[in-house]
Amino acid sequence: MSNCAIVGINWGDEGKGRMVDLVTADYDVVVRYQGGGNAGHTVVNEFGKFALHLLPSGIFRKGVVNILGNGVALDCESLWTEMSDVMDQGVAITPENLKISDRASLLLPWHRDLDSLEEARLADKKYGSTKQGIAPFYSDKYQKKTIMAGELLYPEKLWDHLAGILEWKNLTLERVYGAKPYTMDQLKAWIQDFGGKIRPYVCDTSRYLRQAQAEGKRILFEAQLGSLRDLDYGIYPYTTSSNPIAAYAPVGSGLPTARLDRIVGVVKAYSSCVGEGPFTCEWFGEAADKLREAGGEYGAKTGRPRRVGPIDLVATRYGVEIQGATEIALTKLDVLSYLDRIPVCVRYRLDGQPTESFPFPTALGKALPEIEYLPGWKQDISSARRWEDLPRQAQEYVGHVERAIGCPIAYISVGPERDSVIRV
Repeated sequence: MSNCAIVGINWGDEGKGRMVDLVTADYDVVVRYQGGGNAGHTVVNEFGKFALHLLPSGIFRKGVVNILGNGVALDCESLWTEMSDVMDQGVAITPENLKISDRASLLLPWHRDLDSLEEARLADKKYGSTKQGIAPFYSDKYQKKTIMAGELLYPEKLWDHLAGILEWKNLTLERVYGAKPYTMDQLKAWIQDFGGKIRPYVCDTSRYLRQAQAEGKRILFEAQLGSLRDLDYGIYPYTTSSNPIAAYAPVGSGLPTARLDRIVGVVKAYSSCVGEGPFTCEWFGEAADKLREAGGEYGAKTGRPRRVGPIDLVATRYGVEIQGATEIALTKLDVLSYLDRIPVCVRYRLDGQPTESFPFPTALGKALPEIEYLPGWKQDISSARRWEDLPRQAQEYVGHVERAIGCPIAYISVGPERDSVIRV
């Protein structure tokens, strides 16, 4: 039996979706275990180019069972829209290859409203939310004020439960934000429409996973975002509202007895970031524009230009440590081919002193990057499929990163396509 988690090492947007799409050839089951529609996992394969937000990235592999675990923020409307788009491209989605945990809670329309209202209230102190309702959803979940997907199977109980939550939620909408309240008819119509569409996919996925584990099936756990956006270990409060670290995979998947044999940490060959908060290596001006355009660095969900800069070895080493990564997938190495010299942040300077340790979030905003340069390779490497195909300078760059973060690099992507990968 081999269980594997694919996780982000940095700020998210590292290329996890394309790695899951690649690696699922060796796995039987793929599980999304946290997060929601704020994810943006870009996958390019024979069906086309996709930006997945809720669907597990194994949905394109025939014979692979895809699961949305109990830790997911389940937006029925967004999920159904995404399923429809994927099916329109010729991908089969049935209750046989997509299963939704009956213990996953529903993200309701008011969660998106509250997300936008709170960001507007915060103004220039905002956290950079994707406005997909994630923070209000998880807040409600931990207050035991959500509807579970399994309740869609018991409508006679569902409406009583919903009515109680509606009364409570309208107090916040009206008295805190001065917003328009929801009616029971509005919520019932939304749940009957979109909840009705996903209802056939809802089941006891924990039971399914236990059986799969007993049969020795190979399970792949897919995370959303990255280490530095983890609620507990990231750059708080500029984090997501769930735990994208590998250690949460057994809990959020519905298989708490799972043992992870592999943890593939995904690292981009440079740094990118969507959202607010400290970003020590950030570039501005022309240098940032060139890197952003070369890498196509725009949010898959929001379309917002990503903040960019050179690879940050301090932050990356920290991400590797808290993920417990056993191997690394280094993505988008080809993007750096236009540079004469490759910048690398090797340490920070904090209060005048050099440090190679990632600071506490409060101190991080004062950290300054110390940059060293490695020689560029100045040639197209997108056709490389073996280590030997890479120019010496590219090999040296990969080796430098590997030594600095203390984890072996097992994959190197040199393009967006499924086969544009070197296995080291």
